Amino acid sequence: MMDQTVASPTDIAGSLRHIRADFPILSQKVHGKDLVFLDSAASAQKPRQVIDAMADTMRTQYANIHRGLYWMSERTTEAYEAVRDQVAAFLGAQAREEIVFTRNSTEAINLVAHSFGTLLKPGQVVLVSEMEHHANLVPWQMLRDRTGIELRVTPVTDDGALDMDALARNLSDGRVALVAITHMSNVLGTITDARAIADMAHAAGAKVLFDGSQLAVHRRVDVRALDADFYVVTGHKLYGPTGIGVLWARREILDAMPPFLGGGDMISTVSFERSTWASVPHKFEAGTPAIIETIGLGAALAYIESIGFDAIGAHEEALTAHALKVLGNVSGLKVIGTAPDRGGVISFTMDDVHPHDIATLLDRNGIAVRAGHHCAEPLMRRLGVAATARASFGIYTTPGEIDFLAATLEQIRSFFV
Repeated sequence: MMDQTVASPTDIAGSLRHIRADFPILSQKVHGKDLVFLDSAASAQKPRQVIDAMADTMRTQYANIHRGLYWMSERTTEAYEAVRDQVAAFLGAQAREEIVFTRNSTEAINLVAHSFGTLLKPGQVVLVSEMEHHANLVPWQMLRDRTGIELRVTPVTDDGALDMDALARNLSDGRVALVAITHMSNVLGTITDARAIADMAHAAGAKVLFDGSQLAVHRRVDVRALDADFYVVTGHKLYGPTGIGVLWARREILDAMPPFLGGGDMISTVSFERSTWASVPHKFEAGTPAIIETIGLGAALAYIESIGFDAIGAHEEALTAHALKVLGNVSGLKVIGTAPDRGGVISFTMDDVHPHDIATLLDRNGIAVRAGHHCAEPLMRRLGVAATARASFGIYTTPGEIDFLAATLEQIRSFFV
């Protein structure tokens, strides 16, 4: 269990030392410097609670699940399925049967594109935005090429917000079957107005999918309050392991969708002539699943809940405001994306310094940031840049680390001038 002294319900700042102590990796040095990890948007670090839960399962009770009638299999099955209940509560799902385990958000979106996509007809439309991660664009392009649906793109404004007027125009002909939009941009930090998007989509007769890969770690998600139809998250950004993600969808939609993969555990009966499918969610979970990783995800969710989203939100809001202030004082630095509702992800460029050079030189000072197109090449073209550097924050990030980032960027700037 997590140390109950870690954080008060509304304050992380006074407990950062305890929180950081939960993350063993933060105690090491890189190139002889203290590690400053500012790439949590790509993949967050793991607390000891997650590491211990996974290791303890492998040490004491590992067995395949759902099939065994012996003690270890039954115990591990119970632990695995308990995480389904945790995820359902975490997302505000109506029932555990609405939770489908996948490898990651990318697989979850591909599942929808493949299975829900078979229900779409040529001429119907899937609508995405200019700020989508490739994971929420490429599967729909593949669906378009397979089936003859149309793919439309809603633009973003110059400050990086979703253009809601353009969204309304794209929905106006009634041909849109699915709106697939990020809930928080992995490049800009922009948080979209999910409930307004859902209302507009449903009024036009469309279903709506939200990519919550970034948002779910920063703010509480309630899929019913959002009136979503599909919602996807990935474990490795939620302080959990890689190899485990989640698709939430309304039960009636899952019931109507055909399976994604065939094999063991997703069947009811099998003969050489035909097979019938298990009920949801198992219809979509073929083969031996990511057992250890799922248990790790459960430990990560328990860790997040023990800190609380009020505390997490207040901490990251303060960090983001501080970062925008101090980075704004760095000579030649330009923040990309200035929408008012945003999370702890800041992309930036610097005059005469390539983002890859920025990242390399920061690394020599122990600072880890991401540089490149961030799996969002169309957005880069819309913004008129080839790449950006990106700093992103987690519950373990400190204001001092952001100050060190800004000071080091000043040094890098002076080196190139």
